[in-house]
Amino acid sequence: MELTVYLAGQIHDDWRLKVEKKAKQKDLSLTFVGPQTNHERSDNIGEDILGEQPGKFYKDDAASAINNLRTQVLMQKSDIVIALFGESYKQWNTAMDASTAIAMNKPTIIVRPESLIHPLKELSNKANITVETIDQALEVIGYIYE
Repeated sequence: MELTVYLAGQIHDDWRLKVEKKAKQKDLSLTFVGPQTNHERSDNIGEDILGEQPGKFYKDDAASAINNLRTQVLMQKSDIVIALFGESYKQWNTAMDASTAIAMNKPTIIVRPESLIHPLKELSNKANITVETIDQALEVIGYIYE
């Protein structure tokens, strides 16, 4: 059985590659999908498809509509969502994706450091499980195969 995992979270470092590498090491049969990780492509997709917009608001709005469609399609096709909250970057998109996954009734694993227990308490309460490390998230998924 192969599961598809949507990796929600910031796109500014290589955490997704680390998840994929660790999943392979654990011999987990997983396919990974997620948001567009090319930041420039994500920011410019609206104008790339719809043409130049009359200002920053409209440029962002056009890109957001297309990015949200992409996220919705990939998340709907996913079996599990892992939402990684870190301390290095703003986490607005992660929170939005995690709450969307929960609203879609997708099994959701939140990964967050101890320092974010309080600010994420309501979201963690709605998720299926909250862990502190990527390794723990993969152990939860590995348990499905036992």
